[in-house]
Amino acid sequence: MSISNVTSPVQLRAEEGPGQPVPTPELEELYRGFERELLVPLWTEIGDLMPLHPQSKARPHLWRWRHLLELADRAGQLVPVGRGGERRAIALANPGLGGKPYATPTLWAAIQYLMPGEDAPEHRHTQNAFRFVVEGEGVWTVVGRDPVPMNRGDFLPQAGWNWHAHHNATDRPMAWIDGLDIPFQYANESQFFEFGRDAISDAEKTTPQRSRSQRLWGHPGLRPVSQPGPRQGSPLLAYRWADTDAALTDQLELDHEGFPGVVEPGHAAVRYTNPSDAGDVLPTIRTEMHRVARGTQTTPTREVGSSVYQVFDGSGVVSVGDSSWSVTRGDLFVVPSWHSLSVKSEAGGSDSDSGALDLFRFSDAPVFEKLGLHRVETTA
Repeated sequence: MSISNVTSPVQLRAEEGPGQPVPTPELEELYRGFERELLVPLWTEIGDLMPLHPQSKARPHLWRWRHLLELADRAGQLVPVGRGGERRAIALANPGLGGKPYATPTLWAAIQYLMPGEDAPEHRHTQNAFRFVVEGEGVWTVVGRDPVPMNRGDFLPQAGWNWHAHHNATDRPMAWIDGLDIPFQYANESQFFEFGRDAISDAEKTTPQRSRSQRLWGHPGLRPVSQPGPRQGSPLLAYRWADTDAALTDQLELDHEGFPGVVEPGHAAVRYTNPSDAGDVLPTIRTEMHRVARGTQTTPTREVGSSVYQVFDGSGVVSVGDSSWSVTRGDLFVVPSWHSLSVKSEAGGSDSDSGALDLFRFSDAPVFEKLGLHRVETTA
C-alpha cells in the first residue's frame, strides 16, 4: 500500500517561534510533502535532538528493600521457577520510562528470589549480567558448570553468552539483585538467548568453599601464565566481601593517618576489575563499592550515563537532582544521566558493621567511555 493512502507517522505543524520560518500556506504544503515522503526537517526538532545538556527520560527514584522483599516472598508462594519464566526476577521500572522494566534507559535491575530447594534452569544470553548479595547465604550459581557460592557482600559478574543456573539447597528463601544491560542491547537489536539443560547435575549441587575460577584467578596481583590475553568479561566469577571490606577499611585508615588513597576525605571507593586486563569486569557495566564515613557528605557530582545504587550497609541521606531520601540497608535508587548526586552518611555501630555507609553501584560508564562521550563534573 502506498504511503499516500495511509496516515503518515510523521506529523508536522508550522508554528511561530525563534528560528522557525513564518507559517504560510506554502509552508504547510511543504510540510505535507515531507509527511508523505517520511521526512523530518531538523529545524522543527533541534530542541529535542540537540539539547544543551543530557535530558534523561529516566527519573530519580527510590525502591525500599523491605517492600521488594515482601512482594518477592509473595511471588515465591505463587509463581513457579522453570522453563518459560526462567527466573523469579522482578525488575525495577523507572517511573519516567513508560512502564518498561528498565531502571534506566541502558540498565536493568531486579530482585531475584529463590525458594528452598529450588533450581533456576540453565540458559545463556548475550546480555552481560551480575549478581550482588545484600543479605543471605546458601545459594550458589553454576556458570559453565563451575559451582560458585553466593554470600552476603559477594559480587558475581557474568559476561554474556555463558551458561548459568542457580540452586538453593537451604531451608530458607534467598534474595539478591541482578543487573544486566538488557535495555542497551534491546535498543540496539543485538540480543540472543538460548535454553540450556533443564537440570544441573548432583555434582554441581555441592558447593565448594572456593570455585575453580577463584582458585585460578582470585589471587591479588597475580594471573595464571596458562591464560594469556584479555577476556571479554572477567574470568573471576566471584569477588568476596572480605576482600572488598578490607580494601575500603585500609583506604579510610590511610585517610585518617593523612595519606592519599580516598576519593575525597571520608569517602573510600573501589572498582571491581577484570584480572585479565585490569579493565571493567563487564564490557558494558561498571561496578564499584563506596564507603562513606559517618558525618561525611560527598561532593555533588554529575556525569553522562546512568547509575543504580544499593545500600549494602548503614544509613544516610541521598540527594539526586531535586530529590532527597533517607536510606537504609537494601534500598535501591537511580541516578539518571547528568543528575547530580550527593550522599551524607548517618551510619553508626547500630546499623553498620563498618560504622559507615556502604553503597554498591553499577553504571553504564564503559559504553560512554568507549564512544568518547563520558563526562564528569562536580557541581559544588
